Amino acid sequence: MTVFLCSKCGTAITPELAELAAVVDVSDDERDRDKETRRAPSTVPRGHYAIDHEPWGPPYVVQDDQEDPKPAQSRGPLVCREEGFVISAGTRHTVLVHPDDAAGLQPLPNWENSSGCCGPTGDEGLNRACPCGAPVATLAADCFGPYELHLDPIRTYAFSQ
Repeated sequence: MTVFLCSKCGTAITPELAELAAVVDVSDDERDRDKETRRAPSTVPRGHYAIDHEPWGPPYVVQDDQEDPKPAQSRGPLVCREEGFVISAGTRHTVLVHPDDAAGLQPLPNWENSSGCCGPTGDEGLNRACPCGAPVATLAADCFGPYELHLDPIRTYAFSQ
């Protein structure tokens, strides 16, 4: 079992979690979304975590193939900016957890990096902080993307017993 802690103050961010061998495929079918929040099922079940080896979040770079673009990041939507369709060149090896397994995290002041329709899209960078105030994670919880929390691999660390 593993607990994730804030690198700045050492506060436990999660309870004990069991590692999954890989990021699980989750349905993105509209019918599987919560009827009230419009959120997709969480990428990771409660009590577990997985390492996302793909890039997540900013910076974004223009995709080479503008005729057949890919989603901007794993399990995310297409993102088009002024310069064209972009893809994440952000942090790799983020730790994916169920958002409810890090309930003590708070939005950044003024909801920085938390824009979205029904919740933060997660594509603007870190948007959740440890109780000490250190930005440590990115919540994706909008009605058109995945529902997941990415712990930054530098701003958090694992403690296994």
